[in-house]
Amino acid sequence: MTVLVRLCALLLVVASVSACSVRNPIESNSPDSEVAAARYVDSGPKQLTLYTMISNDTGAGAHTSLLINASERVAFDPAGSFRTDGIAAKNDVVYGMTPYLVDQYTRFHARETYHVVLQTIEVSPEVAEMALRKAKTLGPVLEAQCALTTSQLLSSLPGFEDAPRSYYPRKLMDYFTAKGATYDRLFEYDDDDKSKVLAAFVPEYESVPTN
Repeated sequence: MTVLVRLCALLLVVASVSACSVRNPIESNSPDSEVAAARYVDSGPKQLTLYTMISNDTGAGAHTSLLINASERVAFDPAGSFRTDGIAAKNDVVYGMTPYLVDQYTRFHARETYHVVLQTIEVSPEVAEMALRKAKTLGPVLEAQCALTTSQLLSSLPGFEDAPRSYYPRKLMDYFTAKGATYDRLFEYDDDDKSKVLAAFVPEYESVPTN
């Protein structure tokens, strides 16, 4: 009976985070040369933006990721599927997050079955850089562990030590709300098959000033 209860609990966890249970469409990491060429530096404040994909039917959290604006802007997309030719990614870090790519990334996750909640907290350059370094060491993340791995990253940062370590994306979303994060949502009602979005993707990396 105990084994059965544990198995049922595990199945519930996997079902609740099913949107991050599909591994990347490509098998290998981008070459270092592509990662370097894609590097993008944003001049705005140093920030952590939590992405939470929410089911339009049940309100349950389905995927978690983190946009990190440090010495470069990247997306930590654990066990995510925003991968195709023209997108530079290594393990679970997507590089070259220009305004164009951030828009594509956000819209990729919004569809007829899910909407996206974006919550942003400004941090010091030191904390942002720590988040960036940590993200680069964590992948590839196992299936259905997007929220857990993101919470582990956050709880390793000064000022975020109390982040809940959880498999459930909404717990992290609630945590960011309690910390006073900005809040925005994106609803889109296009086809649930987001492979069409990736098939139509056109890379558009912006040049970065050297000074």
